[in-house]
Amino acid sequence: MVNVVVIALILFAVWTGWRVFRVDSMVRASFSLMLSFIAVGGVGVVLSMPYIGVATVFMMAVEMMAMAIFMVAFMMNPAGLNPMMMVHQHKFSVGAGVLAWLGLSTAVLSAELPSAPVTSEQRVVFDLGIELLGPSMLIFETAGVTLLATMVGAVILSSREGRYGHADHGSRPPGLAEGGDPAGRVPDEGGGHHHHHHGGH
Repeated sequence: MVNVVVIALILFAVWTGWRVFRVDSMVRASFSLMLSFIAVGGVGVVLSMPYIGVATVFMMAVEMMAMAIFMVAFMMNPAGLNPMMMVHQHKFSVGAGVLAWLGLSTAVLSAELPSAPVTSEQRVVFDLGIELLGPSMLIFETAGVTLLATMVGAVILSSREGRYGHADHGSRPPGLAEGGDPAGRVPDEGGGHHHHHHGGH
C-alpha cells in the first residue's frame, strides 16, 4: 500500500511540475509548482520523514503564495489575466532539462548511499526540534518574520486603494485577444468615485 501511495504522489508531482510549463498564467504556474512540492512533501511523510515532509509543504506553500501575489502585483502583463508563454528558448530548455535529469539520475543510481540505521528508542525528531529551537532559533525566527513582512507588503502594494486614491484611476485592462474587450474588472469612470451633483448650480 505504501508503494502505491508513493508512486501515485511521485506521478502527481511530475505531472503538476510539467503543468508549470504548459499553463498560460504565472499564477497557475505558481499553484501547479506548489502542488508538485506538496506531493514531494507527502512522499517524505509516507517514507517516515515527517519533519522534512511537513516542512516542505509549509515552506513551499508560503513561497508559492508570495510569488503568486508578487506576479499579480508587479508584472506589467497581469499574471492572472493575460495568456503568456511559460517556456523560452525551447530547444535549449529541453536539452538542459534532459541533461540535468540524466546527470541526477546517474548520481542517484550509482552513488553508494550510507547505511546508518537508528534504533527505535532514539528520538530523532525530538533532537532535531531541540536543535532548531536552540542554537538555530534566531535564524528561523528571522526567516519567518521576513516572509511575513514580505507577504504583508505585497498585499498592501497590490491593494486598489492607494495613498493618492484608486490605483486604477484612468486605467483600462488589456484584452485577452487583440482588439478584444478588456479582461477582468473594468474601472468605473472617474476611478470609482461617484459624485452626485444636485440643483442650485
